[in-house]
Amino acid sequence: MTVHHATVGVRSDLHKPMFHDVTAAAADAVAASGVRMGTITVYSQHTTCSVIIQEESHDRLYDGTEHLLQDMLDRLEVLVPTCRREGQYLHPGPKHIAHATGNLGEEAVWSLNTDAHIRSGLIGRSETIPVVGGRMELGEFGRIYFVDFDGVRERDRTVHFQVIGE
Repeated sequence: MTVHHATVGVRSDLHKPMFHDVTAAAADAVAASGVRMGTITVYSQHTTCSVIIQEESHDRLYDGTEHLLQDMLDRLEVLVPTCRREGQYLHPGPKHIAHATGNLGEEAVWSLNTDAHIRSGLIGRSETIPVVGGRMELGEFGRIYFVDFDGVRERDRTVHFQVIGE
């Protein structure tokens, strides 16, 4: 059995949730692994990010967000409103802020991302896709998106790909 691991970096530069299409990078990881039959797991180590499989929408907003993905964000906004001020959610509390500002050198406002943590927890941080004949089974319109829900600042993120099989 083969186990192959690869990563790709993405940058979220808009101050809003961002979707990064990582389908091509996942296909590259499968090809590099040499696995013909198995699975690929696409994973986020970041607790404010998710990985989803969704249909490619084709139509986009002026900022580049696909319509279907914006529709998802609009529904999530109803369920988990964007954190706009301290005290809106219990987290972050004073101990968390003291740790973030005192030990990590972060700005307190960067911790106003509770909505991103909740959204990531609800959506999930990984997807596993079958690999058959050396290709991912995504269907005709399926795309793999790395979702960065944390819009409080620009961030560099890492997407992990683990391919297992023969």
